[in-house]
Amino acid sequence: MWHSKKISPPISRGIWSHIYQGIYGANLKNRNKRKSLGEVIRRFRQGSEALPDAALVVDNSSEVTWCNRLARIELGIRWPDDMGKKVYDCIIDEQFINFYHANRFDKPIEIISPINPNKVLEFRVVPYDDDNLMFLIRDVTRLTQIEKMRKDFVANVSHELKTPLTVINGYLEMLPENGDLPAPVMKKAISEMRSQSIRMQSLIEELLVLSRIEASTERAFEKMVNVPRLLWQIHAEAEALNRERSHKIFFDISPILYVYGIESELRSAFSNIIFNAIKYTPNHGVIEVRWSLEGEQAKFSVRDNGDGIEAEHIDRLTERFYRIDKARSRTTGGSGLGLSIVKHVLSHHNSRLVIKSDVGKGSNFSCRFSAELSLLIDQKTKTLAD
Repeated sequence: MWHSKKISPPISRGIWSHIYQGIYGANLKNRNKRKSLGEVIRRFRQGSEALPDAALVVDNSSEVTWCNRLARIELGIRWPDDMGKKVYDCIIDEQFINFYHANRFDKPIEIISPINPNKVLEFRVVPYDDDNLMFLIRDVTRLTQIEKMRKDFVANVSHELKTPLTVINGYLEMLPENGDLPAPVMKKAISEMRSQSIRMQSLIEELLVLSRIEASTERAFEKMVNVPRLLWQIHAEAEALNRERSHKIFFDISPILYVYGIESELRSAFSNIIFNAIKYTPNHGVIEVRWSLEGEQAKFSVRDNGDGIEAEHIDRLTERFYRIDKARSRTTGGSGLGLSIVKHVLSHHNSRLVIKSDVGKGSNFSCRFSAELSLLIDQKTKTLAD
């Protein structure tokens, strides 16, 4: 029985038959237990690998006893080479080492990833199997960026609203209770307060537009947009805005080039680019608006012969509230949100804003729409669409 590899017990009679059957039953029971435990371990490993977080188990001697695949990816742990190593020798970070030795795990900590300086990892510690500890590690880089953007956004909005409110309150404090002020002073006060209130209203409207675009779930690939008609409508608005600037504005619009998209969003994007060219190009400039097919892609571009933009500013132009010249932007009524709106609209349409500029020569703002969104239509289809 000791040396035999047979599963069934040997055939015998009498008391030995009962002994053989008892030993066989015990072996079979143990075999089933081992099989069951093996299945539990297999499921545990599968479950641990399916966790959305990296997991690391450390015993009461601070030695690493187990980790899942995400821990090997996020922390650079080599398995099984690092098994039995001290956890603070595997994760070499001063903040983490101090956190671990302090033995206060009621709150998580955030540290820079030991293998990627652009990542922020959150460490949370929970008791595990008596004296062991389990570290749950989550990538919170995106959350950290969003939180920073939120704080910057609130600070910027507060600053943008504070300036006009300060001006309005200043004039209101100047006014005596009986309203008896010299006519020129009263005229200037009313004019300034009206100007600042219009500016606040414009800022709030653009914030609402931006918020609506960011939260939009509308599909950009279902409705056909008559872009030529849209651009000629913007042309009429641009001419009204251009009365004081006296620019020469040329529109070169393909009448049969449409795109799939969201008309209200495209109107915001195109008008922002065109109106910016009118506002920031010195008087009597030249502005060219073009809508054409290049290859299989629809292309929209606005070129001006203004002052141009220095290279250091170009990558930041689509940030919220970013201005090259804050004083000049406020004079022209700019909120600093226009190009941010353009960026989000184009992203919604799988496109992006391309900015090329030469200081002293002018700028060119353009975007392309993929062949799947661009379409040329014949006169019959155009009539039905109209």
